[in-house]
Amino acid sequence: MSSKPIKHFLQFKDLDRNELEYLFERTRIIKERFKRYEKYWPLEDRTLVMIFEKASTRTRLSFEAGMHQLGGSAIYLNTRDSQLGRGEPVEDAGQVISRMSDIVMIRTFEQDIIERFARNSRVPVINGLTNEYHPCQVLADIYTYVEHRGSIKGKTVAWIGDSNNMCNTWLQAAEILDFNVHVSTPPGYEVEPERAGLFGEDHYEEFTDPMEAARNADLVTTDVWTSMGFEAENEERMKDFADWQVDGDMMRVAARDALFMHCLPAHRGEEVAAEVIDGSQSVVWDEAENRLHVQKALMEYLLLGKVGN
Repeated sequence: MSSKPIKHFLQFKDLDRNELEYLFERTRIIKERFKRYEKYWPLEDRTLVMIFEKASTRTRLSFEAGMHQLGGSAIYLNTRDSQLGRGEPVEDAGQVISRMSDIVMIRTFEQDIIERFARNSRVPVINGLTNEYHPCQVLADIYTYVEHRGSIKGKTVAWIGDSNNMCNTWLQAAEILDFNVHVSTPPGYEVEPERAGLFGEDHYEEFTDPMEAARNADLVTTDVWTSMGFEAENEERMKDFADWQVDGDMMRVAARDALFMHCLPAHRGEEVAAEVIDGSQSVVWDEAENRLHVQKALMEYLLLGKVGN
């Protein structure tokens, strides 16, 4: 094992602006190699362990395929195979799993679980999603914006809907990369700055009217109204969020060249109208694919540091 300090990616703010800009450039290079069918195996003989306490399609596929494409192997553990903090203390699981692998990705419930695991890990740990944050998704989203429109610095992102883990992560990203977030949530679903893990409140503004939040925005983004773990509130949320659908009218008040993003899965007719997600401003499929490429760049960086090729 290397003696250098272990770098984890548990929240978006675990990386600074220079590191993020490096990752975006590495993502571009790695993606171009992938498109050329060029073999690139910097992580040959390395093993990724993926621990899932929350179900996933895109997270598992992107990490598993990504590790294979970098020459390594990936092992999938779900709740039947690994009960973090139930059958075994999280701290013990961190000690054991990190001795048998080179890098770990965890998709779980409370952020505290992944923080405790990381404190006891000998290898880098990546947050694949917690109740509080979804840093890999926002990494992919910002790279997708950069790919289509250039630097996000100084731009305005409109977040429409629930102040969930995606919203929290966008707010952290805005502070690091110097852009603005307009947040509009229904009453009772507002941002909790402490939960969002913000440094300050300089880069976001809250709007009671979602149309005003979207006005002149460079990017409009949303998520499902009922996140995993809140299914019991679904009926109530359908009523509360009824006026927070991203539709054609909302996109028309955004900037002329505004993009639409959604981390998926999407519910057409609920948080987004079909005309928007299937329309010309939507980049959701590029966004989904870019999870694969930014996570490859992330794993490469956490394991190898900055590389020059």
